[in-house]
Amino acid sequence: MLLATVFLSTALASAAPQDPPAPPESMSVPEQEPAPPMGLEGFDDSTGAGPAPPLTEEPATPVMEEPALPTDLEASEVTAPPSTAVQEHIDAGLKQFVRGRFSSARAEFEKAYEADPDNAATAFYLGYACYKLGEPSLRMNDDKQKARDLFAKAYRLDPAFQPVWGQKKE
Repeated sequence: MLLATVFLSTALASAAPQDPPAPPESMSVPEQEPAPPMGLEGFDDSTGAGPAPPLTEEPATPVMEEPALPTDLEASEVTAPPSTAVQEHIDAGLKQFVRGRFSSARAEFEKAYEADPDNAATAFYLGYACYKLGEPSLRMNDDKQKARDLFAKAYRLDPAFQPVWGQKKE
């Protein structure tokens, strides 16, 4: 066994190539002078200073534009606060909502929505109460469908609307 190992290692060592073969002349690449450094035109080597190379590239990150407000709404409709009666129903509904009483909250939000159907807050809060009532079901149901429609309406009325739990306190 030892003799076979010595024989194989000797045979493999003698079979190892020494230098790779040279490529045929038809494949050789003619040597070229190295290209001058880019952007250093006008560089004064004696002083170590020169003009800065011009910037020609675009910024790496594009600038995001603000989304435009819907054109079918007046500015007063987007920013108008709810009336006192509507706000009272919203506040009463929120109190019920945070206690987990979604049916009672829905009733209050429906009163607010009936008083002011073109208010993003009333549409959003009513939609959220409908969603919470339909949430236990894994399938789409009437409550979830109504919630989806109300969320879309709230966004259409005021894309910048934030519910009270999403607003920053000052």
